[in-house]
Amino acid sequence: MSPEAGAATDHRHGGSGSLLPLLAVCTGYFMVILDVTAINVAVPVMGRELGASLTAVQWVANGYTLTFAALLLTGGALGDRLGNRRVFCAGVVVFSAASAACGLAPDVIVLTAARLLEGAGAALIVPGSLALLQHVYRSPAERARAFGLWGSMAGVAASAGPLLGGLLVDTVGWRWVFFVNLPVGVLCILLTLRHVPASPRNPGRSVDWPAQCALVALVALLTTALNEAGRLGWTAPLVLAAAALCPVAGALFALREHLARSPALPLRLLGSRPLAGGAAIGLLFNFAFYGMVFTASLYFQHERGMSALRTGLALFPAVAMSMFASALSGRLASRTGHRPLVITGMLLGAAGLAGWVAAGARPPYLLLVVPLMATGFGTSFALTGATSTVMAAAPDTHAGTASALFNTTRQIGSAAGVALGGSLLASASDFTTGVRVSMAIGAAAYLTAAVLAVLCVPGSPATRRPSRRS
Repeated sequence: MSPEAGAATDHRHGGSGSLLPLLAVCTGYFMVILDVTAINVAVPVMGRELGASLTAVQWVANGYTLTFAALLLTGGALGDRLGNRRVFCAGVVVFSAASAACGLAPDVIVLTAARLLEGAGAALIVPGSLALLQHVYRSPAERARAFGLWGSMAGVAASAGPLLGGLLVDTVGWRWVFFVNLPVGVLCILLTLRHVPASPRNPGRSVDWPAQCALVALVALLTTALNEAGRLGWTAPLVLAAAALCPVAGALFALREHLARSPALPLRLLGSRPLAGGAAIGLLFNFAFYGMVFTASLYFQHERGMSALRTGLALFPAVAMSMFASALSGRLASRTGHRPLVITGMLLGAAGLAGWVAAGARPPYLLLVVPLMATGFGTSFALTGATSTVMAAAPDTHAGTASALFNTTRQIGSAAGVALGGSLLASASDFTTGVRVSMAIGAAAYLTAAVLAVLCVPGSPATRRPSRRS
């Protein structure tokens, strides 16, 4: 073990039992999630001011998610190799610099390029955030509480994002949606260097670049197929070719991981039903939730003529429930285990989106409040259980990889949800039909996740088994 590992118990950094490392890590995670949710209410205004089409602004939203998803495994491997704290801090610097470039972008092409770089920074931040928490908080109870509060921070950021984004867009302009990340990034660096202990390094952990290229190709092809279907049609040659090449890229990734001496994702990890199932659940609930947020944002502004701020307020019932749902599930997990919590959350999410569909073509807003609340609460209520299931199933030597896998699948789900939602809106006979079809597909995704939870999530209160060296 490297000398850095000995710093893990240094009391000056706030060690196990202190909330300061949690605060430092969650500040970076807050910035990443805030950027995801704040952008949604700003997208229509960006499109108008930059003269961009719906497909172009989908790329602004999805460019970030594309590199975020595609590079997470590399971020996890770099964290294992170089130390998660070091890579986490590097990600915050990249993310902050890219945010400044987004705010200064003169056109949609530059903005999309800067969003791609922003996603790369996020891919370094998120795997390190979970791995650092796992490193600092050693007991199962502490970890469950830390993961619950980590999930709650996502809820706070998700709640603040639409409101803050709407307020900034309506007052000082959409560019400040990105500039607001700069002070948060500085605060995160200061807190992390002061209160988070240096993490162990594994110099033998290499980055599998061929596998990384295959994963980038897979996510890019999937996003292209779903994004461009709305503009070109579902049977366009580009759309069909991109869709057909997706399984090819996936097969190349699997083949490379099977043959590699030091794979980015050891395929034996996927032999764990809790780990593989938890990752799939994360993909499905991100697909449903972020697809809902994106299509609802466009619906409220395009169909109902709401301002960005009023749109943020309209979405608040969904995202506000996230603020305490994760913390609540973290507290309940020690008594109930994660399975009933994940199942309950996914069923609530399904009921919420089904309720939107059942409300009719142009329902009064008050009829949408309960569906929005159910969707937001259900998604966050399941997040802690899915996170803990994946992390508990992985050996300590691959904590960063497990975190990266979980967040990769989640971000692929987000990209697919946004892309499919936008394409359904663009290709449907009318806007409201596209919204309802999108919500119905999201409800089906939640139900599928509930079935996977029955099959894959452990039913008894989670306990971390002894580390395995692999």
